[in-house]
Amino acid sequence: MKSVRPYCVGLTGGIGSGKSVVADLFARFGVEVIDTDAIAHQLTGPGGLAMADIVDAFGANIASDTGALDRAAMRARAFAEPDVRKKLERILHPMIRAESMRRLAQVTHPYVLLVVPLLIESLDAYRALIDRIAVVDCEESQQIERAAARSGLQLEQVNAILSAQASRASRLHVADDVIDNRGDLNHLGKQVEQLHDKYMKHAAGEF
Repeated sequence: MKSVRPYCVGLTGGIGSGKSVVADLFARFGVEVIDTDAIAHQLTGPGGLAMADIVDAFGANIASDTGALDRAAMRARAFAEPDVRKKLERILHPMIRAESMRRLAQVTHPYVLLVVPLLIESLDAYRALIDRIAVVDCEESQQIERAAARSGLQLEQVNAILSAQASRASRLHVADDVIDNRGDLNHLGKQVEQLHDKYMKHAAGEF
């Protein structure tokens, strides 16, 4: 029986690996991208659907003057209290998954890219939604350098995030496709083009 959802590629990678760049390259081919990080930002923005539960769980001071999640305050809490991150994830992850499913049902392209930074850590929750896993990979030293440059986080914070995520080896172990982002944009673009052709064939049932 034909699936009620499009062929779905789960894209993941550690902090600073280049997931957003890769997703943008796929989007140039007309591929629809569902970014769970963007969904999380919407859920925790002013008037976001998750904010009431977050304020109930962590107190009113976890919200900014606009009613959005104070990310700096939440990050500081998470560093000080290890269980805070897990508590936040228990609130957000079901909402993110539900919104992802809603968007998947609206996809018109032959296949869709579902970007999930913590896909390996939450694979059980997403396994039924995805047909293939693509991992963006680079050296850990490159991850740290890129993440610090992009986000303005201190190296200590980047390292803490990196250590809390699945290991590089764990991601590579479950990958169906590995996108090597140790080189330049041209090298990255060629890999994406090849994978796009491959995924189009998968979506058409040619593999």
